[in-house]
Amino acid sequence: MEIIKNWLQRNLKGDPILWAIVILFSIISIAVVYSATGTLAYKKMSGNTEYFLFKHTSLIVVGLAFMWLAHRIDYRYYSRLSLYALLLSVPLLLFTFFLGGTTLNEASRWLTIPVINQTFQPSDLAKLALIAHVASMLSRRQQNVQDFRTTLLPVMLWVGLICGIIIMSNASTALLLFGTCLLLMFLGRVPLKQMAVMVAIGAVVGGIGLSTGQRLKTVQSRLESFTDKSKPVPFQLEHSYIAIATGGITGKGPGQSTERNILPHPYSDFIYAVIIEEYGMIGGVVVLFLYLAFLYRGLKTVMNSYGAFGGLLSAGLSFSLVLQAMVNMGVAVGLGPITGLPLPLLSMGGTSLIFTGISIGIILSVSRGEREVRPMTGEPADTMRIPKKTAYA
Repeated sequence: MEIIKNWLQRNLKGDPILWAIVILFSIISIAVVYSATGTLAYKKMSGNTEYFLFKHTSLIVVGLAFMWLAHRIDYRYYSRLSLYALLLSVPLLLFTFFLGGTTLNEASRWLTIPVINQTFQPSDLAKLALIAHVASMLSRRQQNVQDFRTTLLPVMLWVGLICGIIIMSNASTALLLFGTCLLLMFLGRVPLKQMAVMVAIGAVVGGIGLSTGQRLKTVQSRLESFTDKSKPVPFQLEHSYIAIATGGITGKGPGQSTERNILPHPYSDFIYAVIIEEYGMIGGVVVLFLYLAFLYRGLKTVMNSYGAFGGLLSAGLSFSLVLQAMVNMGVAVGLGPITGLPLPLLSMGGTSLIFTGISIGIILSVSRGEREVRPMTGEPADTMRIPKKTAYA
């Protein structure tokens, strides 16, 4: 046991409780996705019910590997990397929408990676890059945070550009990302008047993006279905309610879901309903508690941060993941319109698991920087200087 403990201390840096939460999420995800995809695998894979189990497990392992790699990098390097990632994500988003995107569910959100034939959403890269870059811009402008030209204008341009492109094919992701950026601005001490300007301009850009994009009719339909109680409950929500109602307090048991055979995308969009059906309200509350614990540990890293960039970066990524989880769970229980957002850390996914892993790895890198002490001097790690060529001046 001592050997294992020493190995973990050497290789898994940062917040140990956050590591434990992620590992627990991974185990739950493997079990639930295996159950939710059993029928699908039997029909599409000639009876090979373990196909999606092995595929999802391998993707989780890859995501954990990227998380480990990301947490080993000094988080301050992500300040400059965020700009390069944004410059790469813009042409990828435009190419996906206008030219080479793979259209699924009437939306061009995916690029197919050659050779491995794996779909990839450029919005995942753009989301991570934008949050990191907004945190970087705000941290470097703390002395001029009330100046419109030096602070709000560059933030507004990047947020408007990225969210404006994403909303043309994925409205829920764009709105969630915009809300996360507003939260970062609030934490970065941007005046409320400037944030109001940001909201107004965001509404205009969002309206233009929706009207010229692919999702306007879908957004209108989903909003009407949610607000107009005279209309019948959408098919997927109806069976989500059935799954939750029949789950009871303790659930039907692992692998005993019946609605997984009826629900569209029970392994992603509505996996929370399957969790409650099989593990009951107890299972649903445990999952909710784990997300709140994740948020708490992320915010604790913020409170312990010596520098503005580390705190804003950890806050932005933590809120982004947990807000998406809350939206997904809220949809499953009828607290919001259908969005199509997966449940982070639990839903079956491809490259999204990798970017989720990178995001958590960055949060762990921030917590690692605040926990470690500079050798020989006893100086906190966050005050250590990195070479000028990698510092973001």
